[in-house]
Amino acid sequence: MSDYDHILNWKLLRGSHAFPGPDGGTCINEAAILAAGFRYRPVRSANSMPPCFSRPICQLAMHLNDMATDTQRQRLIPFVTRLACADTPAAELERTRYIDAQIGCPLFPDYFSFDKGLKALEGALAIGRRADPLEEEEVASRLDAVRGPDNSTKKRPGILPAKVKGWLGLSQALESAE
Repeated sequence: MSDYDHILNWKLLRGSHAFPGPDGGTCINEAAILAAGFRYRPVRSANSMPPCFSRPICQLAMHLNDMATDTQRQRLIPFVTRLACADTPAAELERTRYIDAQIGCPLFPDYFSFDKGLKALEGALAIGRRADPLEEEEVASRLDAVRGPDNSTKKRPGILPAKVKGWLGLSQALESAE
């Protein structure tokens, strides 16, 4: 379990950041870029995300990240590995319409609650293509790369903690493979 402390203790912060520190220090979209295996980059809008990321979902995630309190923001961590789920233009439009219908405002004014936005994010993620579940070794190698070379020789446990498996969608993938 201690080998995964860095992701369990990753801290999401408001706004874009110049560099992700070893203990977190990124917004949700910057963390999602790293989790998907891309090189780190500051994110100032959903349009600057790699093409495999859903624009409406990333836009909502960014808004939730930036409007949340520090405590609320950490509730977004389970979504970090789920944002790379871009779909067809029709599915992306359906996601946009769903989000607008759920929160009642297309431009995301701050007058809806964080919990309402979180529910809209969960529902939008259920529309269309889901982010591909990541294999344990792939997740571990990506996280090691973010942490730096000093931790690359640590032995990894054979089983991910259930909490991390749930975040990464591995528990469902493992169950369906059996």
